[in-house]
Amino acid sequence: MSNWHQLDTQDVLQKLDSDVSFGLNITAASQRLEKYGYNELTEKGVKSPWEILWEQLSETLVIILLVAAIFSNLLGDYKDAVGIITIVVLIAFLGFSQEYRAQKAIANLKKLAVPTLKVRRDGLVTELSARQLVPGDIVLLEAGEIVPADCRVLASWGLRVQEAALTGISEPVDKDPQTIKEANLQLLYRNNMVYMGTVVTYGRGEAVVIETGMNTELGQITNMIQMVEPEATPLQKRLDQLGHGLAIASLALVGLILILELLRGQDIKLMFLTAITLVVAALPEGLPAVVAIALALGAQQMLKRRALIRNLPAVETLGSVTVICSGKTGTLTVNRMIVSVLDVAGHRLDLTTQMRGPSPVIDSHQERPFLLSQPPALALLLASFTLCNNAKLEPDWEEPRYFRAVGDPSEGALIFTAASQGLWKDDLEQALPRISEIPFDSRRQRMTTIHQFPGDLSRLPCALESIWHWSRAIVGEATYVAFTRGRVNSLLEVSNYIWMDEGAKPLDGNWRERIHVAHHQLVQDGLRVLSIAFRPLPSYPVDGSQDVEQDLTFLGLVGLTDPARPEARDAIAICKAAGIRPILVTGDHPISAWHLANEVGITTNSQILTSEDISRLPVEELKELLAEVSVYARISPEDKLDIVRILQKQGQIVAMTGDGMNDAPALKAADIGVAMGLSGTDVAKDAADMVLLDDNFATIVAAVKEGRIIYDNIRKFIKYLLSSNVGELWVMLLAPLMGMPLPLLPLQILWINLTTDGLPALALGLEPAERNTMNRPPYPPNENFFARGMGRSIIWIGLLLGLVSFGTGYLYWRIGNTGWQTMVFTTLTLSQMGNALAIRSEQDSLFKIGLLSNKPLLTAVMVTLGLQLAVVYVPFLQNIFSTQALSLGDLVICLLLSSVVFWAVELEKWLLRQPLANSKNSSVKK
Repeated sequence: MSNWHQLDTQDVLQKLDSDVSFGLNITAASQRLEKYGYNELTEKGVKSPWEILWEQLSETLVIILLVAAIFSNLLGDYKDAVGIITIVVLIAFLGFSQEYRAQKAIANLKKLAVPTLKVRRDGLVTELSARQLVPGDIVLLEAGEIVPADCRVLASWGLRVQEAALTGISEPVDKDPQTIKEANLQLLYRNNMVYMGTVVTYGRGEAVVIETGMNTELGQITNMIQMVEPEATPLQKRLDQLGHGLAIASLALVGLILILELLRGQDIKLMFLTAITLVVAALPEGLPAVVAIALALGAQQMLKRRALIRNLPAVETLGSVTVICSGKTGTLTVNRMIVSVLDVAGHRLDLTTQMRGPSPVIDSHQERPFLLSQPPALALLLASFTLCNNAKLEPDWEEPRYFRAVGDPSEGALIFTAASQGLWKDDLEQALPRISEIPFDSRRQRMTTIHQFPGDLSRLPCALESIWHWSRAIVGEATYVAFTRGRVNSLLEVSNYIWMDEGAKPLDGNWRERIHVAHHQLVQDGLRVLSIAFRPLPSYPVDGSQDVEQDLTFLGLVGLTDPARPEARDAIAICKAAGIRPILVTGDHPISAWHLANEVGITTNSQILTSEDISRLPVEELKELLAEVSVYARISPEDKLDIVRILQKQGQIVAMTGDGMNDAPALKAADIGVAMGLSGTDVAKDAADMVLLDDNFATIVAAVKEGRIIYDNIRKFIKYLLSSNVGELWVMLLAPLMGMPLPLLPLQILWINLTTDGLPALALGLEPAERNTMNRPPYPPNENFFARGMGRSIIWIGLLLGLVSFGTGYLYWRIGNTGWQTMVFTTLTLSQMGNALAIRSEQDSLFKIGLLSNKPLLTAVMVTLGLQLAVVYVPFLQNIFSTQALSLGDLVICLLLSSVVFWAVELEKWLLRQPLANSKNSSVKK
């Protein structure tokens, strides 16, 4: 059942046949363990290592390579067979290792569920493995423990639980056994429930187990992860399409060449060897390896930008992203609460600019003039919040003169702000030592600390002396003072006075209205609001909170916020300029979410959707709203997953950020799952494709740019490889048509592939970014590699390359020059080097981007030139490759003719730039 939060504690115990003081007996516990099974998360549909390996080996290009290796081996070409098999092994290893690691997400979910804890059975408290828990067990929860199962709270002594990993809410939640009558509440509102995998941060409590294992909320998330089928990335789809197309085209062309040569009476064995060689030449067998290496190098570049890539194809997919669904805390914000506003009667101080610093540390040596320049009431407000506070300042381990706040984020922000203005907690507590505390609970909505008054007056800041004099005048010889902190309405209920600079005044209706207005304004500004009051006490109270928390003097309000990262707005602007739509998806309050989204530029309208709104909307209406609404608050894990799937059905490539267990299904379903490295759970990290080591949205944008660079470069070396291979095929096709002998021998073809398809192609993958990389929309996800004119370029460049090389050889053959085959061989090899240099940029000339802007490619070209000259002029290599030494004049002719392709490509780019240049000139004239 799902309405445990609606039942009274006695009804819960009755339904579970349990007793709070006795627990379950051993027999009943054993029977229930047999019925419900162990309290653990089970794995379903996990691929075996062999299945993962088979998926890698069944890719189209890999199958073609394996077939080519088999034929090469049958024909005695063992070296080529070994080379191809090596490439296949490299591809399979890279893909296998990535997917195998991704499957560890489920294993990490299981690890979260096996703590040892205290359980009451047979009336005795004993330690038991969480794996042995059954419904009806009474568990004792303490600070620092992981909640072992889904439980109904029976008793709470200041119990607080950090549920951010499950609900997305960054603040710890106060737990209370009170019955909640509302049905169908989101998890974040069920304050009488605790859930498996969350963490107790404060206090202690007792609870009864209601669900275990896969029936828990965490178990349901596990089911959702297992049901998500990951889709192939755009790159994988494009490579698969390319593989099918190349297989058909190459087999047809090679078959045609084979038939023509056999009809001319060529040796059958030589022609079959040539045919297999041509298949290898036509197919870019190095392409999968070059792609894998380029992706790996891209992953290294992203790691330098603080983005850890877990799934290699994700490197390129980032460049295709059209929508980024970002979380709020830590990604767009600094993940550090600060005090933004102080508000007391007659005074309001905005601290945003002072507290929005780059580092959450305080220099204890720095002078703080705050107390001298501000009204005493503001200093009193900060001092009171510091005293009624359980956080503390600790020396930074790297530099002891600096201090960091440790504890609850909001409490830490309060003492941090006070210390930054000269009010140190240690000094205040020596002046007003704490005697006792009445913890916060969800019923009262406040906490109180009682202090001896005064302590060491020499440590009492001057701004607090007014309390001393006031209390002496009003109460007489007061020896204690109580400070009460909590929600505004909660404190107004028990306050009769308000503190002014000149003393306390009655808290009449006008002042109450003014406080409500100030509170409302702070809330509308997206701030979290706390208030504080105090009461001098003539003696130490013995009757608890009812005696202390009354007749209070209201001091004022503070507004706290987790500010936007300084770089967030610029990163959002870059996104929009790049045609990427940013969306805020968070579990936080709608007003806070909207203010942040408006501040960083995600939204310009006032539209917000929550999980409650989404549950009421028809699917078709939700699809329409997703195109308009950019802020989603109080969002459940199921709704995150739905948002991702709807956007994907609309043709979007979606990146989703997340840090909690509840985010894992959406992270796995998204085209790019982005987990937080600092605040994220292991479950989220293992379900993601990329981990942000600094939890920064700007890092996602930097990774997107890197992804676009990599995709552009993959297109460049595909263009280079295929146009070069097409050139080789034209040479082999034209020769029999013109009655020539074989223009290239099998070993020469393999040499060209080895030298030109290796290092130069890989070096093209290191090409720097094009100048418009982040000033254009993403390319369509269904775009194939031959789009935007690349197919046309491959055909004409390949044809030109083939004609130049064949024409050179044909002329030398006609005049009876015995070195004609060496001329074809050399011209074809060097032409491909000119091709590599020319296609470095799709729009800019080589002379503009600079010859030295890609030094690895320049090195590869020089090495290839040197190797080719060695094959032509070194005697023992001449015997192996059947070449002849060329005269200086012939070599110069080869060099000049091989530059034809380079100049032709440069001419095409110049022609393509002219319309753009003319439009710029006309706009300047206007």
